[in-house]
Amino acid sequence: MDNVAQLISDFGFPIVMAVGMGYFVYFVYNTILNEVDPAIDEMKTTIIRLIDQLRLLDQDMIRLQEKVNTVLEMQENEKKRQNTKEEV
Repeated sequence: MDNVAQLISDFGFPIVMAVGMGYFVYFVYNTILNEVDPAIDEMKTTIIRLIDQLRLLDQDMIRLQEKVNTVLEMQENEKKRQNTKEEV
């Protein structure tokens, strides 16, 4: 604490604070580069995987819906055939 008081008396408060803010900016910049960027890259990879899985699930849902529609159509056609046979 005495060192800070001595620096303020030697250089003045604005100069000491400007140097302190410069160090703060340097510290934040290094933290972002060393910790945040790798985490963001990992998250991007995870998001890409999730998007791929979502697309696959969407395709599966479309296929299943087509199968259900086909089965329902076949049942409807079978009922129509039975009705026409009964009428004849």
